Amino acid sequence: MTQNKPSNSERRRIAQEKIAAQRAAEARRQRTVTIAMSVGGVVLVAGLVAGGFWAYESVSKQKTKQDAVAAATDPSIDKSANLLASPAHQADGGTVDGIVQSNSMEQTVYHIHSHLQVFVNGKQMTIPYGLGIVPPLSLQQAQDGSAFVDGGKAFYFLHTHDESGIIHVESPTEQQYNLGNFFDVWGQTLDHGQIAGDKGTMTVFVDGKVYTGDPRAIQFKNLEKIQIDIGTVTPYKDWTWPSGY
Repeated sequence: MTQNKPSNSERRRIAQEKIAAQRAAEARRQRTVTIAMSVGGVVLVAGLVAGGFWAYESVSKQKTKQDAVAAATDPSIDKSANLLASPAHQADGGTVDGIVQSNSMEQTVYHIHSHLQVFVNGKQMTIPYGLGIVPPLSLQQAQDGSAFVDGGKAFYFLHTHDESGIIHVESPTEQQYNLGNFFDVWGQTLDHGQIAGDKGTMTVFVDGKVYTGDPRAIQFKNLEKIQIDIGTVTPYKDWTWPSGY
């Protein structure tokens, strides 16, 4: 049987359909590759962003830790024996109690002094120098050989310059500050049965008279003398203000 051969026009049509089919297949393949690359790119970018954020958070947290460690181990802070509590964990410049704020310079518009002495079971404890002064501290040697802080990164309105127990109240306006504010700047506990890390029966004297109120509420007054006993009661010991106060 004789088969009819396709005409020239038919062969051209068949060839054109094959070419069209090949082009369509190639276009589909290209679209698949493009979509895959786009999705991969989004995933990659998201991964980089997430990784970058994690890295930033990690570095930020690490720096905060390093700053805290640096402050706690700063060689200028008081590490004397017999401290009531270390100053290593005191406030680092932020607002405390909403009123005691740090400044780069001392504020002397309102300038008074009170004195604090603490006895734990009859033993007198040392109040650190540099409380309320943010490290690094600038230290000088006093005439008696003891350390005196004459500068720091920032000053709170309540601070100590030496280990004498003198609390300096230096504020840009006349305000009432109390012993609770001072201990909050120090980062230490003060209540009826505890002062810093020592607990027991508390006896408080203000200018030689027994004080039975909340020790945190004792308001600083000029040349006021405060004595706190924990445990064994130590009879009030008067303290003489140095000349110049």
